[in-house]
Amino acid sequence: MPTIDLNSDLGESFGQWQMGDDAAMLEIVTSANVACGFHAGDPAGILRTLQAAATKSVAVGAHVAYPDLVGFGRRNLDIASDELSADVLYQIGALQALARAAGTRVSYVKPHGALYNTIAQDERQAQAVIAALRQLDEDLVLVCLAGSPLLGWARDAGLTCVAEAFADRAYTPEGTLVSRRLPGAVLHDAELVAQRMLRLVQDGVVEAIDGSLTPIQAESICVHGDSPGAVDMARALRRHLELAGVTPRAFTEVQP
Repeated sequence: MPTIDLNSDLGESFGQWQMGDDAAMLEIVTSANVACGFHAGDPAGILRTLQAAATKSVAVGAHVAYPDLVGFGRRNLDIASDELSADVLYQIGALQALARAAGTRVSYVKPHGALYNTIAQDERQAQAVIAALRQLDEDLVLVCLAGSPLLGWARDAGLTCVAEAFADRAYTPEGTLVSRRLPGAVLHDAELVAQRMLRLVQDGVVEAIDGSLTPIQAESICVHGDSPGAVDMARALRRHLELAGVTPRAFTEVQP
């Protein structure tokens, strides 16, 4: 029976400011990309999300980012390699401590926002992130944009990688994500999103923004937790997959 991982970005609330519905998403997804405090999240809120993930047997990943709270980690930074490596190590280490207290563990790393998009193509910054994982724990899985050069660089360095597609984002004909600055970059129709992702799982293609079909090979699908209607979108996606005989399953071991 075919399987696919469903992941979402969680733990992004900050103090009294609430982002998304972590409790509802953890009923649907199989992996949780948990913020580490650099782009979003505070320690108490992150810990609560980790505790909930442990209760629901959802796999946990470190959602590392540039140090950019104001910009929600979506602004590009030209950061020195040694500084970026240290930032990534710091964030994973903090989340590992909180995860241990919550009765779970960090089994993978998924960069966030601008860092994710930059290292998909920029080898210098990519190698800084790869170096951090190799220094800390080579068993940590790195989540990468499907079809990006990062997959090759990380695998050449001995890391295990998982290729990821985005349910709620539009694609270019080249298989890259349409910039959020452009109209139509973020999708909101839950049924349309579910049908697109089912086609990706079954046929390995997604309809690009110009109507053409672009090949995407992915082992995990992300539904952004901060998107409007994110929970409804995730529910529709899971329902369509299960009705088609596709089992949602985490790509890493869930148990600590």
